[in-house]
Amino acid sequence: MTLLILAAGLGSRYGGLKQIDPMTDAGNFIIDFSVYDAIQAGFDRVVFLIKRENLGQFRETIGRRIERKIRAEYAFQELENLPQGLKLPAGRAKPWGTGHAVYCAADVVGNDRFAVINADDFYGRETFFRLAEHLSLPNLEGKPAHHCMVGFRLGNTLTENGTVSRGECRVENGMLDRVTERTKIEKRERNAAYLGEDGAWVPLPFETVVSMNCWGFTSDLFSHLENGFRAFWREHEADLSKCEYYLPSAVQEQKDAGLCDIRVYSTSSQWLGVTYPEDKARVKAAVAALIAAGEYPADLWA
Repeated sequence: MTLLILAAGLGSRYGGLKQIDPMTDAGNFIIDFSVYDAIQAGFDRVVFLIKRENLGQFRETIGRRIERKIRAEYAFQELENLPQGLKLPAGRAKPWGTGHAVYCAADVVGNDRFAVINADDFYGRETFFRLAEHLSLPNLEGKPAHHCMVGFRLGNTLTENGTVSRGECRVENGMLDRVTERTKIEKRERNAAYLGEDGAWVPLPFETVVSMNCWGFTSDLFSHLENGFRAFWREHEADLSKCEYYLPSAVQEQKDAGLCDIRVYSTSSQWLGVTYPEDKARVKAAVAALIAAGEYPADLWA
């Protein structure tokens, strides 16, 4: 099983390359905890999806020490990596989004079953065991393919320091019915709220199940991402300067076409992440508490 880690983000709101910002006295990063937990759950390969220009720095700070514990490979999210026949529009500088990021990893991941996570999110060990258990099931391939998602309680995924993006999920009988990307969610006193397309804030209960880009897939996904990106391109062809192809939207399209179903595994884990610089102190304190409680060693790779 492969763990695909989306680590190409520049961290613009955070103010730097947050994937290589230490969160412990031993110099471990959030991404280290994800790989450590994945190894415990039975994953035997990790693929880092990064920007090509960051390879040297990323490999020296993260890759080389992880390579001693698990097979590690690299894929690159590049604007020019497009389905055959599509040409990069003049002036396009913004990445194409998380759906395109996973598409860029197709050649490296190959036919393996794989999980997808964000590099800057701390998911908790239970999450990786849920993913591994699903990906170890027989007969996941075919039509429909049987994907999965680990769903988090919205109230466990918010920051006090600004807005976040989450996929709002509607779940029926343990299966994902619909996921809707909400790009600006902020924490309120008794609930959350997201900014609607009309500019009005819409309440969202803390108990809402949300996607944290934590998925389990078969390789069936890649052919759909290629076809889905072509449809996305046609839809936005009049202005391709800033639009993004989101992974949750791509998965929803695959489901709506009858090509997959998505089992939702719930978790009570507390999300930890560094969307903003002000988040770092809280994350460091929470990780230190887990180490003090014996959940993790003081240095993951010692």
